[in-house]
Amino acid sequence: MSEMNCRAPGGEGTDFSKKNPLPDRKLRPFRKPKFRNGFGLSMPLLTLLACQAAFSGCAGLRANPAQDAEAEAAAAASAAAGKLDTAGADGDARQALEAAQRDALPASGAAPPVSPAPSAPSSPAPSAPSSPAAAAPDAPRGSAPRAEPAWVASPESVFSRTAYVAAVGYGAERAIAEKNAFANLAGLFGQNISGEQTASSRYSEAVLNGAVDRWQENTAVTNAIKTSAQLQSLVGAEIKDYWYDGRTSHYAVAVMEREKTAILYADMIRSNEKIIDGLVSMDAAGKNTLDGYSRYRFAGTIADANRIFANVLSTVGSANTGINPGDMKKGDDYRLEAANIAKNIPVAVKVDNDRSNRIQGALAAAVNRAGLRGGGAGARYLVSAEISFSPVELPNQANRFVRYTLDVKLTDTGSGDVLLPYTVSGREGHISTEEAENRAVSAAERQINEKYGALLVEYLSALLPDRK
Repeated sequence: MSEMNCRAPGGEGTDFSKKNPLPDRKLRPFRKPKFRNGFGLSMPLLTLLACQAAFSGCAGLRANPAQDAEAEAAAAASAAAGKLDTAGADGDARQALEAAQRDALPASGAAPPVSPAPSAPSSPAPSAPSSPAAAAPDAPRGSAPRAEPAWVASPESVFSRTAYVAAVGYGAERAIAEKNAFANLAGLFGQNISGEQTASSRYSEAVLNGAVDRWQENTAVTNAIKTSAQLQSLVGAEIKDYWYDGRTSHYAVAVMEREKTAILYADMIRSNEKIIDGLVSMDAAGKNTLDGYSRYRFAGTIADANRIFANVLSTVGSANTGINPGDMKKGDDYRLEAANIAKNIPVAVKVDNDRSNRIQGALAAAVNRAGLRGGGAGARYLVSAEISFSPVELPNQANRFVRYTLDVKLTDTGSGDVLLPYTVSGREGHISTEEAENRAVSAAERQINEKYGALLVEYLSALLPDRK
């Protein structure tokens, strides 16, 4: 946009407080213009509008290209209007004005401002829903929603029972509707039972943290399971359609195709059976170790997943897959064997600087509660501990205070690896240092009973075997 001189008509320094700023000229009375343009506006009014647009461009709006274009177009329109004033009302006012606006277009090719044609007032368009999910592909912003699909009331009317398994979910948002659709679909296969959900969650966690990858050889199956775990949905399930009613509710339909699902789940069951075989294949020496214990527990997790897959396979049809769910072992069978292995794993306990074997007794009890067997010298696993005391000086205190620190380590003596470290510390006081240390030992005992025992159980439950 070219620079414009935006001075007031009187010029710089003009004093408008006087009645006549130009005393050498006579003030003429206002004359009604003879010409009116095609819009019914007088030319002085049109010129005033053009000057206002130009003045806005000069007042700091030049940084906006669109407003520059409008200002230039208005200035050009004013010039064209002046020409029309001299030419007279010949009926071409509108065409000349539009031509002037086209000539004033910037080089960027922006669309010319279109002069509005006289028309009847129109009602405002309906506002789009505020929810993000409302702006769905089937409901463009500002348009009416499409008619309710037949599957909302009856999914079988669109997805036949012979070829599909389908379920509908709804909610205040699209994401909620899709999640509910997946959950309702899982319910058709018996996965609404808390035991099934726990087993499925445990297996999904093992898939996501890479534990299954170490033993899985079928990449396609692994990818399908990972996708399902991330979406918290059944393997092979997908959202086939979505609908928003234009008011408050969103609907989604989750679908599984029977034939494809049967093939996929049969492959997953066979792959998992190979994993189980690899986990439990070991000699007696390797079996009675924490590694053997973790292998059987993990085999139980895989077996639980296979039972869930078998339920799906039975629902979609397993006649042509060669899989017989009745021949499959349960996860509890492998966990029972893991418990028997734990009873045959000797764990020794040794404590330095103990007081009357109180710390050693507390640790031995925690080992037994975890299902492990106590052992003596030469045991494969060792729980070693040391408790230490240091005086604490506190001003204006008649009692004596000590700080205690208890360090505990579960170690595999065969490899030298520290499997589970544990440290706790605190401060206790009494009238004498000896009594303060006794109170510190009691505090350490409580920590072992309340926290270390639970930590050991959690560690054993979460053990995942490495494939060697």
